[in-house]
Amino acid sequence: MEKLPVQKIARVLSGLIVATLVCNVLALFLVPSFVALKGNLLELMDMWHDPHEPVNPLLFIFAMWPTLIWTGDSYVKALALFLSFSGCCTAVILYQARRVLRTILRGEPFAPENAVSLRRAAWACFLIAGAALARVLFSVCYYRSPLPLATYNALFVPMFAMGGLLCLVMSALFRQAAELKAENDLTI
Repeated sequence: MEKLPVQKIARVLSGLIVATLVCNVLALFLVPSFVALKGNLLELMDMWHDPHEPVNPLLFIFAMWPTLIWTGDSYVKALALFLSFSGCCTAVILYQARRVLRTILRGEPFAPENAVSLRRAAWACFLIAGAALARVLFSVCYYRSPLPLATYNALFVPMFAMGGLLCLVMSALFRQAAELKAENDLTI
């Protein structure tokens, strides 16, 4: 049986989603190091190649988790928590997208599990929007300034809220299409 063009596109998209999911999970382990080094990962490379005090990067990466939890200022802790939480929610969204694409590759795009997957992705989007809102409010209080309202985090709130609403609408459409398909299958 020949593959439909949609299935060919879904196969490519599925591969891209798997690659992104793997990179996302790997990035989750780098969050504390990245936050501790204030985004300068080249400093980690300098420490690794220092002849006087060589540092094992993997040891440094895993050692930063307890360091961030027990030490550091509250802003660094909030940033690490926000990035880790958002990364976990993003992994959920990518995994649910992979599940939807898997049903398309099977030739069953209107399977009832697609509605469930899209609803889970919607809730993950809403959780990211809520975390971004909490981070913006925390930043406003921390800096005692309205400037954090003009950052990318403030943009995350409506963006992921709209993404969640779109996923909920798509979930309802897929659920209704699955019900209509089941009804048609019984009629024939």
